[in-house]
Amino acid sequence: MLQLFGFDRIGVVLGDIYFIDPNPAKGQEGPERGVRLEVRMLAPGELAGSFYSARPITIAEPVWRVDLLESADGPPGSLNRAHHHPKMSNWEPHRRVFDRGLSSDPVAWLGTQLADLEGLLAGAGIDVDDELAADAGKLRASVPEVQRAVSSMLDKVKAGELGLPPDSEVASARLGWL
Repeated sequence: MLQLFGFDRIGVVLGDIYFIDPNPAKGQEGPERGVRLEVRMLAPGELAGSFYSARPITIAEPVWRVDLLESADGPPGSLNRAHHHPKMSNWEPHRRVFDRGLSSDPVAWLGTQLADLEGLLAGAGIDVDDELAADAGKLRASVPEVQRAVSSMLDKVKAGELGLPPDSEVASARLGWL
């Protein structure tokens, strides 16, 4: 499942994921499942046809990521591998950062982070201009909707409906979407 909350230049993209790290850190071996959320830049394209044609919109490079993950071999809902990547560059995440608040109340923690888009962007090395500041205000107003979407997706992962391994017919088309 993939969901997008789009503003003018910023998008919040979330989806379920089943992930096997090919080079895991000690204690992080084995598959992980959960929900990934990324703050991404949006890039509007030129009209492809007439004045009335649809305008292409590209979901571009991520600037921040949170992975609400747990060991797939562990109890559902543990989120024992939840972490975030406060900085990303050239499509690649920097190191995993673990935070107790993220593990104990991930939806509230996420809401606090998204409510400070200016801080997330500054941490990612992006200057906040007037357009991005306007998007920050729009995102703050939409944080409860994003939190509901994340909660719903986490519930479906916990119930075994999402975040499925690739050998599942349903999951094979979704593996690694982000």
